[in-house]
Amino acid sequence: MAKKNPLIRPLVHALHAYVPGEQPKIKGLIKLNTNENPYPPSPRVLAAVKAAVDGRLRLYPNPTAETLRAKLAKLHGCKPENIIIGNGSDEVLALAVRGFVEPNSKLKNKNSKKGAATVQYFTPSYSLYPVLADTHGAARNAVALNADFTMPSVAELKRGRKWDFKAALTLITTPNAPGGRGYKTRELEQLCRAMKGVVVLDEAYVDFADEHALKLALKYPHVLVARTFSKAYSLCFQRVGYFVGSAELIAALDKMRDSYNVNGLGQVAAVATLDDLKFYRANFKKIVATREWLGRELTKCGFRVLPSQTNFILARPPRLPAKEWLQRLREKKILVRWFSAPEVSSYLRITIGTQAEAAAMVKAVRAIL
Repeated sequence: MAKKNPLIRPLVHALHAYVPGEQPKIKGLIKLNTNENPYPPSPRVLAAVKAAVDGRLRLYPNPTAETLRAKLAKLHGCKPENIIIGNGSDEVLALAVRGFVEPNSKLKNKNSKKGAATVQYFTPSYSLYPVLADTHGAARNAVALNADFTMPSVAELKRGRKWDFKAALTLITTPNAPGGRGYKTRELEQLCRAMKGVVVLDEAYVDFADEHALKLALKYPHVLVARTFSKAYSLCFQRVGYFVGSAELIAALDKMRDSYNVNGLGQVAAVATLDDLKFYRANFKKIVATREWLGRELTKCGFRVLPSQTNFILARPPRLPAKEWLQRLREKKILVRWFSAPEVSSYLRITIGTQAEAAAMVKAVRAIL
């Protein structure tokens, strides 16, 4: 074993970094592994970004994404001070950990508030959450979802005695990833009301769902909702995400935000996106229709397809282990995602592509069978 460099903190030596989905270098692969929107941004967005590639590139962008925040505030029925923009929603999630959670090393006496160093989340969910906790030196509290990936009720969580209702920060992916299930606003509200610390409802996939819980961020002072322009709005390349919540929480996070954290072209693209929502909503409908079609076809092939409110499905394949299916599909130039975590290792996560890509997926599955 190589000797550990003493210049690097022991905490960093022990970290296990977030593992993103494969970005293929082989031409011709159908990429259904990273939950990207299969359709490009609207022509109006592309035109706006191209028009912004001029002498402005030598200037710093607006430091607070002022125009974007104003447009989002109008869309969501709140004020600009209720919104903070980040370099993708990952940045605002990281800010929440840094802003609301004490590192374990800071809790030096028995009088420290219970849960002050705890980042809590359900499992399986977004695999970045434990990385954010570990990077901050916080305690992790991962609590299992039900076997079918539904969310336990407050009463069930109390009976289980593992859930910490005083956790400093609780992260809930809704709709869930990688499970795909959507959660009812009423059940999310019941849980939020029972919590003493900050609750983040991570709605990265909400544009493909039947309902959303944004109103909870404007109703409860300890609730934040995270949104992103990546998944639904075809802007993964630009990295723009945001929180909506109480002005007090937003102001606290803004103190910690990197200066000029959202690049200028990203701000231009996001503003133009909000000016063309009709275009995107038509794409959402196409993706949902393809999702339902693909689920039905895979079910006919013997897959167990879980209900989804996202732009992907989680499906347990027949006959062969899921990891072997991953390789067999790759040999047929279809990329999907497999996770080694025990709760999901028997499943494949399949991004919803175009209808033609979904048909190619089904054709490959039938050939393998």
